[in-house]
Amino acid sequence: MLGRIADLPSRSAARRLRWPCRAAWLAVLALLPALGVRSARAQITVGGVIYAQWSAQLDSLSPANNIDITRAYVNVIGRFTGGITTRVTGDVYHDADATAGGGMVERLKFAYAAWTPANCPLTLRFGLTLTAWEDFEDQLWDYRMQGPDEMDRDGYTASSDFGVAVDGNLGGERLDFSAMAFNGEGYAKSPGDQHKDFAARVSLRLLGTDDASRVGGLRVTGYGQLGTPTGGGIRNRFIGLVSYRSKQLSLAAEVVATRDSLTSTANSLKTGRVLEGFGVVHVGATPLAFLALLAVVDPNTCTSYAAGTDCPLAAQYDRRTHLIAGASWQLTPNVRLLADLDRTTYQTPAGSAAPRAMSTALFQTQFTY
Repeated sequence: MLGRIADLPSRSAARRLRWPCRAAWLAVLALLPALGVRSARAQITVGGVIYAQWSAQLDSLSPANNIDITRAYVNVIGRFTGGITTRVTGDVYHDADATAGGGMVERLKFAYAAWTPANCPLTLRFGLTLTAWEDFEDQLWDYRMQGPDEMDRDGYTASSDFGVAVDGNLGGERLDFSAMAFNGEGYAKSPGDQHKDFAARVSLRLLGTDDASRVGGLRVTGYGQLGTPTGGGIRNRFIGLVSYRSKQLSLAAEVVATRDSLTSTANSLKTGRVLEGFGVVHVGATPLAFLALLAVVDPNTCTSYAAGTDCPLAAQYDRRTHLIAGASWQLTPNVRLLADLDRTTYQTPAGSAAPRAMSTALFQTQFTY
């Protein structure tokens, strides 16, 4: 983390002034284009996105009703001669650490350089960079403002990690692919030890639509990740996705298989499964759209309990079903509004006092600048 927005009383005055100084520097960077300041070798742009929401839990034992900023990103993009680009993204969010008082803190989300050689369909990236799967699915779903996608939400993948990657596309995005070697612990954790993960994604467009992007058309997409977590063991993910996207309609069906070590050795494993489907319908030329997502997550698919085996009793009751349904309104090109219901149903044994479901009503906004 780079620092805290709201310092504790014990912090020094100099540390409390850190954020105003950073804000001043960002303001200067933002004003450079307006002042006509340009480098002969680089173009620097500053932008970002803010996610804000009002959430109310409907059936919790301790109902919550909160207005919050769930994310605030600041992007500084550099474009240089020779096909070199850079990106630095600051991520402001609520710290879940109770010892920090739950205040807003900042950390680095992206910090990488990329090189696209002239007349070459490949781009090389190095640093704290986009991962092969999350960026692709977030673009397809297009509602990151509602929350992380299911793979990220359940800790199976991360949207950013320290690594080296190569991206490419052929035939005007007909074939899109990405491969990466990375630490595997995600940007929110320490880099880990000597172990590394390797991942690759390939997406093929079978039928074109009026959406010519890398997620447009009727597509089949596959993803594989083989890795070793810190301390040793196994961390594997395999994803198959069929999707259709046009300017009016998006549909997707996804199957995920996971395999993780229960200990630091590969002798004790759990096999997980995620089934997910989502759709977005835009109503004609209006700013209105309807969306829905359904995911069934089973972190450990074993069903036969036996003492001393890899199938503990709790694994038979760990499945959960996640449903999102809502409507969005594109107020301006920079502002999107979303009203939705987010409901999670938990599999629990008979007679358990644990809650069987949790529902949250949300009003969410996305502001890009």
